[in-house]
Amino acid sequence: MLPIHIIGTGIYAPGQAINNSMLMQLTGLTFDSEKLEGKLGIYQRHIAHLVGINETTADFATEAARAAIKSAGISASDLQLIIVGTDTPEYITPATSILVQGRLQEGEKWSSTFDVAASCASFTIAFDNAVRLMATDVSIQYALVIGVYNMPAYLRPDDAFGYSIFADGAGAVVLGRNKESGSGYIGSQMLTDGTQNDYIGIYAGGTHNPVTKELLDRKENGLLSLKPLPGDRNIRLWPMVVRQLLNKYEIEIEEVDHFIFTQINKSVIKTVMDTLGVSMEKTTTVMNLYGYTGSGCVPMAFHHAVSDDTIKRGDKVVFMASGAGLAVGSNLFVY
Repeated sequence: MLPIHIIGTGIYAPGQAINNSMLMQLTGLTFDSEKLEGKLGIYQRHIAHLVGINETTADFATEAARAAIKSAGISASDLQLIIVGTDTPEYITPATSILVQGRLQEGEKWSSTFDVAASCASFTIAFDNAVRLMATDVSIQYALVIGVYNMPAYLRPDDAFGYSIFADGAGAVVLGRNKESGSGYIGSQMLTDGTQNDYIGIYAGGTHNPVTKELLDRKENGLLSLKPLPGDRNIRLWPMVVRQLLNKYEIEIEEVDHFIFTQINKSVIKTVMDTLGVSMEKTTTVMNLYGYTGSGCVPMAFHHAVSDDTIKRGDKVVFMASGAGLAVGSNLFVY
């Protein structure tokens, strides 16, 4: 076990919460709110531009970071590493992490920054990268890892499905070196299938499809769903990856105190927990509060679990995240 652990958490969601009836009023769109609430567990969310808040990805990330830094009891100048996990960046370039560093540290510092863009698995993969960098570079005393999502900025005005699901939000953790035994990072398990790159994504704005008037006229900008995702994808993937992760480090499933999954569908989480033979008391869900916040949802749920004392020091925790592409990331650690 690597002697690196989470010493602070923070979250941010912009503006007032928007419930399902308010969302239909604000967008002029209609959707099945009963199905949304009953199956997915989404009752409300935060979307900056719908309530007149001029904030985007870097703003959300910075605010969550400040909360995590305060929670950790350090100052921003103490950070030597800042990683942002997101597939909804502020710009194509420069990296969102660079903007966040400038806002937090206010100038040239002996720190490193980079973004991880692995769809909704971005935070779990960034978390793993941060720990391993700290393990190989003793000069890094503190690292900041942020998961952030601003998918509503990429939704077209007529996208009822998108608006009902996707929301704005960010979660952050500060990592420090553990000088005492007990908590630390055990390891990770990743899985990738790049042949699934043409299911859902934002395909305009890069080098392959620059944004042109013709592209906008064809409505090929923003979030596009090109193929239906397999309905059982996460039900199949998550138990398989969790078991592979635990087998890799010779941990029995009964030894895990808490599981946090991608927060897109509460009924899927329940099915996965049943498949693993674990009580729902060992997981935390926050889609009822925030909707689906992609790369931000795992650290946001973790923050709530820690704040509510559902996760305590010494608990073994699994993070399990997956997203378009296909990208899957999981982490096993002792909090």
